[in-house]
Amino acid sequence: MLKLIIFFCLNFAALGIGGLLIGDPATNEFYQNVNKAPWTPPGWVFGAAWTTIMICFSVFLFQVSSKFSFSELKLFYVLFAIQWLLNVMWNPVFFKFHFVFAGLIIIILLTGLVFWFLYFGFKHVGLSGLFVLPYFIWLLIASSLNAYIYFKN
Repeated sequence: MLKLIIFFCLNFAALGIGGLLIGDPATNEFYQNVNKAPWTPPGWVFGAAWTTIMICFSVFLFQVSSKFSFSELKLFYVLFAIQWLLNVMWNPVFFKFHFVFAGLIIIILLTGLVFWFLYFGFKHVGLSGLFVLPYFIWLLIASSLNAYIYFKN
């Protein structure tokens, strides 16, 4: 159970740190003034989606860590750390520094990593891999939103 709490703390810390680095996107002048995709969801969806994603991803990480020893998961944990950093980095790169193209590269790399976790999950923990699916789907949507802003502004 301690592992699950640690994964919750790590994942929600990423969201918290990312949020601290940018403030509230709803009041972010840059974001409010860019041409956004017609499929951009309302602001409240982002919070609900990220909360769901981090709960599911934490459960997935717990299940994987319960099945394998630490030494068997070295690459897994390295990729988790890279995923964590990319997740935190995207917020200030996009919202604070307005580097939309760099943000697009970061989110594409993040999506690729999360796809790896999805693949790993199905291959090694079966249906528990489904816990990664919300994260992957959301990143596909977020990537499309970021790409739209890059190409239409």
